[in-house]
Amino acid sequence: MEVIETKNLTKIYNPNTIPVHAVDDVSLRIEKGEFTAIVGPSGCGKTSLLNLLGGLDEPTSGTVEIGGMKLNGLSEAKLTDFRLKNIGFVFQSYNLIPVLSARENIEFIMLLQQSDKKKRKERVDELLTKMKIEKEGDRRPSELSGGQQQRVAVARALASKPAFILADEPTANLDSHSTSSLLDIMSQMNQEEGATFIFSTHDQRVIDKARRVITLEDGKIVKDERK
Repeated sequence: MEVIETKNLTKIYNPNTIPVHAVDDVSLRIEKGEFTAIVGPSGCGKTSLLNLLGGLDEPTSGTVEIGGMKLNGLSEAKLTDFRLKNIGFVFQSYNLIPVLSARENIEFIMLLQQSDKKKRKERVDELLTKMKIEKEGDRRPSELSGGQQQRVAVARALASKPAFILADEPTANLDSHSTSSLLDIMSQMNQEEGATFIFSTHDQRVIDKARRVITLEDGKIVKDERK
């Protein structure tokens, strides 16, 4: 079973001047299939923790293991390959490639993985339908609403069926209707495909939907509740 586990995870910025303990001695275990929100006030370390879990940042000390693979010390090439095969990312600012259509954005990760053409088309068609944007497949990001762009971003994250989806404030730029629809879709994909979702969020609607809520303050876990 795929599990994310951290032990005494710490990230200190500016260690030689005015040190900031963004993540402070966090030990955490997240099982496959969880729908978890990491919450807390601005500056509490949510995004820093998510970046460490995804191997986007190096810890100052402590470890991150995913499915028994320790991320610390992996070369950049091996880390990139590991992320490509195991982790999907969803960002607040969507991060879609502007010159590609919605379909091509979703397909992009599978192209990098060198999946065959038929498999790519089937998966993209399936996700466009599940995301309820099947009519938008040939449109570029500039021709889509914010809610539609974020659905494309979620579909891209899910395309290669990674074990984990890390979503950093994914609803921050969306209206309430778009947020509600997107959360319903992500919850459905979590249940149907077993994808593990880990959110960093301020959004109460995300918190309400989550089945586990981890609260950070000053880089430390102060509460960990399962519903």
